Amino acid sequence: MSCVDSPIASGPQLRKIRRAVSVRYNAREVVMGGAAPIVVQSMTNTDTADAIATAIQVKELARAGSEVVRITVNNPEAAAAVPYIREQLDKMDVDVPLVGDFHYNGHKLLNDFPDCARALSKYRVNPGNVGQGAKRDTQFAQMIEAACRYDKSVRIGVNWGSLDQALLARIMDENANRAFPWSAQAVMYEALVTSAIENAQRAEEIGLAGDRIILSCKVSGVQDLIAVYRELAKRCDYPLHLGLTEAGMGSKGIVASTAALSVLLQEGIGDTIRISLTPEPGGDRTKEVIVAQEILQTMGLRKFAPMVIACPGCGRTTSTVFQELADRIQTYLRDQMPVWKKQYPGVENMNVAVMGCIVNGPGESKHANIGISLPGTGESPAAPVFIDGQKSVTLRGERIAEEFQTIVLDYVRTRYASVEA
Repeated sequence: MSCVDSPIASGPQLRKIRRAVSVRYNAREVVMGGAAPIVVQSMTNTDTADAIATAIQVKELARAGSEVVRITVNNPEAAAAVPYIREQLDKMDVDVPLVGDFHYNGHKLLNDFPDCARALSKYRVNPGNVGQGAKRDTQFAQMIEAACRYDKSVRIGVNWGSLDQALLARIMDENANRAFPWSAQAVMYEALVTSAIENAQRAEEIGLAGDRIILSCKVSGVQDLIAVYRELAKRCDYPLHLGLTEAGMGSKGIVASTAALSVLLQEGIGDTIRISLTPEPGGDRTKEVIVAQEILQTMGLRKFAPMVIACPGCGRTTSTVFQELADRIQTYLRDQMPVWKKQYPGVENMNVAVMGCIVNGPGESKHANIGISLPGTGESPAAPVFIDGQKSVTLRGERIAEEFQTIVLDYVRTRYASVEA
């Protein structure tokens, strides 16, 4: 049986091609939608009015691999700081596009602080938080007009925690008149999707080009998110930003986000993603970027950094040597990527295996570009290293970790050397 005849299908479904939206800063262009790769986004949690602290965190997020970074713009002090944040980033040679997150007073801030409006590459507008009653339409229009004036993209981001109550009431009234009313859950789904699409259409009527609009409908329940985005994807062709809002802390937040986004990505839905993790007190904000990258990479949708394959350990591996080496190599590879991705094109495709015993060690090591099979309990104190499937050398002694890291670096320099270099 040939591969094309195999009844076993693998890999994500073909991605749904949607409009392409460009987010730019100087020469840096990030495309969302179309045939472009799925974009990783993140958000700062500093006080935006503190321009230095915010610029430093943006740099950290960008260095970790965030391709777009969102910052809160919630008051005049924050709006006044945005141009200085951009200036500091320019001094640090960080060209990542910035997105302004606006709620309640965005119309006023964009009007009163034109330098802020210019410095941002994209605006995030929440239709549920742009105003109430007669003010709503006017204030929404003012934000869209600012985007038109400064040629900026807009994410119309609906959230079920701040849904437009007038729209929700309208849909509830319509539901009450049905012969067979929908459930409260179905009404909520419909309100989310309708809000996103109707506000996108209104933005186009005001004058914003359709290829400047991105949509999101964020909820905090895994099954809710999947249901809403499936429906949203059916009913429009705007690019879609995926994210499980308020995902939570630690493993819960990672598992919930992965469960929700993986289903949608497998179905070809999603053009940008953000992992909304609650950081540990004093925790590293860049973790949300790493999780987003690892979701996309483990699904085979993108490549960001060399992958480390390591066994979980068992009674054969009572030593912690392989765990320590796996962690050391994984940290080393990720730390090198900001430089390596420029010097060694294609290095992100490399696989490194760090195995703990003879059961699967040699086999897994042969499948990787570089692999090491450390001795398990009671095994001969030797660690064979395999390069592209062939045994290269056997390491022994106290400096196995250092020697293996040197072998990895030599392989990268040889295998992925730039032709221009």
